[in-house]
Amino acid sequence: YVTVGTACNICEPKEEIFASITRINPDGSGREIFARGIRNTVGFTWHPETKELWFTDNGRDMLGDNSPNCELNYAPEGGMHFGYPNCHEGSIKDPEFGDKRRCSDFVPPVQKMGPHVAPLGLKFYTGDMFPSSYRNQLFVARHGSWNRTKKIGYDVALVKIDNNKSEGMEVFAAGWLDDASQKAWGRPVDVLMLPDGSMLVSDDGANVIYRIAYGGR
Repeated sequence: YVTVGTACNICEPKEEIFASITRINPDGSGREIFARGIRNTVGFTWHPETKELWFTDNGRDMLGDNSPNCELNYAPEGGMHFGYPNCHEGSIKDPEFGDKRRCSDFVPPVQKMGPHVAPLGLKFYTGDMFPSSYRNQLFVARHGSWNRTKKIGYDVALVKIDNNKSEGMEVFAAGWLDDASQKAWGRPVDVLMLPDGSMLVSDDGANVIYRIAYGGR
């Protein structure tokens, strides 16, 4: 599976491979577009039980501080369209391209991740170290905003998934952004689960990797 982003902030793709997730056989043959209407996906993963695809998508810029939200999406089958460039976060019509198709034509996100927070890597928790309530729940690295007056993100979010639907999102790990000074000394990029059940978080702001472990109470 290979993600191919858009060539602009907002535009209609000149070739169908842009703004998509493609898949290719291991020998390089049989390339096809699996999902469309995806502005910029960096991270994707599969549910450990259903083996279905989940991915983040970075929303367009220059629509104000609070619009649009970046997205967490779910693609249980091929051929789905997630809205770009016509519709954002499932309900916001694009001012340039929104009149060409209705938002109801597209698949809405499972979870709105926050405006301009740039969600990147994501993984389901499959270990035994954390409490059982975390098992098969989704951790997402939010790289942090730039197209916003006040910075947000710069953390690791937890999205609680039940029956392929979100029951809400909360911040799991933070501290890389000082709200008062608006200075960020770290930017989470990806998460990885280790065999012992702990979690690694990569940070391309400080150029380090963190390990998060749970020792009980």
